[in-house]
Amino acid sequence: MNLEAYFKKSNLIPAIVQEAETKDVLMLAYMSLESLQKTIDTGYTWFWSRSRGELWNKGATSGHVQRVIEIRSDCDDDTLLIIVEQTGAACHTGEHSCFYNRVEGL
Repeated sequence: MNLEAYFKKSNLIPAIVQEAETKDVLMLAYMSLESLQKTIDTGYTWFWSRSRGELWNKGATSGHVQRVIEIRSDCDDDTLLIIVEQTGAACHTGEHSCFYNRVEGL
């Protein structure tokens, strides 16, 4: 599999994480070629932390891991959908999903 094809436009690619059972969108993170390869190799999500400038294994310290069920790419191969089995909360705030704030006025 040529993973480099996903990184033609940028060295980071957005990755939307969705829970397999509920279909909830849990979070958005960014993947580098290395983090995508580690995700495939280990079966658990790895991302690139833009703020820390390093690889990040989701749940390594909290225990709130994401076991990968499936990875899909969009039609342009510039965004990934990572379908996971989530253990515990996905959000660092303790919420199940990072998308818990409703935008008012719509």
